[in-house]
Amino acid sequence: SSDRQAQLRVWMIARAAGFTALMLFSIQISLGLVLSHPTNKSTWKLSKRLFPWHENAWVFVLAFLGAHVMAIVIDEYAAVGWLGALVPGLSEYRSPAVSLGTLALYAMLATGLTARYTKLLPAGFWLRLHRVSLVAFVLAWLHGVLAGTDSVAMASLYGATGMFVLAAGAYRYWVSRQARPTFST
Repeated sequence: SSDRQAQLRVWMIARAAGFTALMLFSIQISLGLVLSHPTNKSTWKLSKRLFPWHENAWVFVLAFLGAHVMAIVIDEYAAVGWLGALVPGLSEYRSPAVSLGTLALYAMLATGLTARYTKLLPAGFWLRLHRVSLVAFVLAWLHGVLAGTDSVAMASLYGATGMFVLAAGAYRYWVSRQARPTFST
């Protein structure tokens, strides 16, 4: 294969891993929103079965996110580098958009790691910090739209992931404000 084909492979791995991480992240966020119904305690049995999917999705999001970051770092065309990937504003390629992705990474790590160690944190602190995951999703979504070279072609994917999370958020709001039954009742 030519050098150009080899370079395209790295770019394709980076994009595919990024898209997969975004889709899994949207599923994880949506599951968290749907499972967090505060008004109906009778659904705990179903929530108990679905919660591991929400919890374990984080591992897969991290795996694909790691593949995305590593592929972008080694992609010579992108010229992001390790510093550009880990420090907001130091990327040569679309620095503001890459910075959004870096901030999303840190917000996601903060929410995921604190969720792992909730018992070590003060009461209520974990929940307040866990809500930052919505901010992480918005930052990741904007990162994909603004940094991607094929964002126009992938508009349907961005629309679907955004609508998926918005629908779950609307459901969560509807259930909590109206004291209505949830999906399992």
